[in-house]
Amino acid sequence: MDARRVAAPALIAVLDYGIGNLRSAEKALQRVGADARLVSSPDGATGASGVVLPGVGAFGASSRALRASGLDAVARAALASGVPFLGVCVGFQLLFEGSEESPADPGLGELGGVVRRLRGDVKLPQMQWNRTSPVPGTPGAMLEGEDWFYYVHSYAPVPEGADRSCVVATCDYGGEVVAAVERARCWGTQFHPEKSGHAGLALLGRFVATCDGTTRLG
Repeated sequence: MDARRVAAPALIAVLDYGIGNLRSAEKALQRVGADARLVSSPDGATGASGVVLPGVGAFGASSRALRASGLDAVARAALASGVPFLGVCVGFQLLFEGSEESPADPGLGELGGVVRRLRGDVKLPQMQWNRTSPVPGTPGAMLEGEDWFYYVHSYAPVPEGADRSCVVATCDYGGEVVAAVERARCWGTQFHPEKSGHAGLALLGRFVATCDGTTRLG
């Protein structure tokens, strides 16, 4: 009898705060081997070795819904303790201090800077596949070179201070747009990996690989 034990897949909490179709993020993570589960209360995230914060729509509505659900505490706990964290689209924007779209509604403040409306003579929202390019000289685990990802947004973060160095990828849409940031185990993407085919699944697989269980939510 083979006594070797197969490691259990990483438990990843997908924060369900009532904004958008979160099921697609859950299913994409499951497809790359994670034990991904939608959680709608802080207790549901206990023991998770990774946290994903998706989001679509308006920054203000998302910020208010996250706080009302109590899941902002889960996000803050993961970020403070080094549990791998991935913010997607508006979930990425919520990592910043705020947005000019909804000045009265705060973000999580994990990253310095404000989310601003896209500039230039371009159609809004950007709703398309766009070539996404790594920033030279910024090593990280998220990206493995230039690729195409799917975007749906009219706003994007503009990191400030030391957090400008966390930008690991950009795209061009009326000018340079921040596409992704990576700071230690905190990742964020303005594009939707779960809607980006093979490239998106590969990125999610790399995120899941960082969720090794050495740090879990209490």
